[in-house]
Amino acid sequence: MTPQTGAAFLLKIADGAQPPGYDVVAGLRTTQMSVNGDTVVVTHKGSGGWRELLSGAGTRSVSVSASGIFLGSAAESALRAHALAGTVAQYELSFEDGARMRGRFLVQRLDYAGDFNGERNYAVQLESSGPVAEHGAAA
Repeated sequence: MTPQTGAAFLLKIADGAQPPGYDVVAGLRTTQMSVNGDTVVVTHKGSGGWRELLSGAGTRSVSVSASGIFLGSAAESALRAHALAGTVAQYELSFEDGARMRGRFLVQRLDYAGDFNGERNYAVQLESSGPVAEHGAAA
């Protein structure tokens, strides 16, 4: 198995069509994803002193962080509009091997920064709302 490059780990936003197409939130330099889960402990006297967890229970969520250079793309404008409105939208994470994860996310935070003579950059934090489904490698 060969290492995958980070440049192929992309954050995309749905274009609003049915079925949806996805546009890359352009200018990404770093992207990070965390899958989180709360546990439901069902340990009892018969557990022999070992903790037991209930499979499939608890709360699951996905957090996505990304940062990059602001390019003024339509995808960035859509992301900013959702951040300002506090609305949930459909996003996709795609990986070099063709695997994808799709789900609805809320823009938890959107930061812009820039120097007088340099490029403007941004950082975004997304939190899942509802299920996030994994799709196999693209054909």
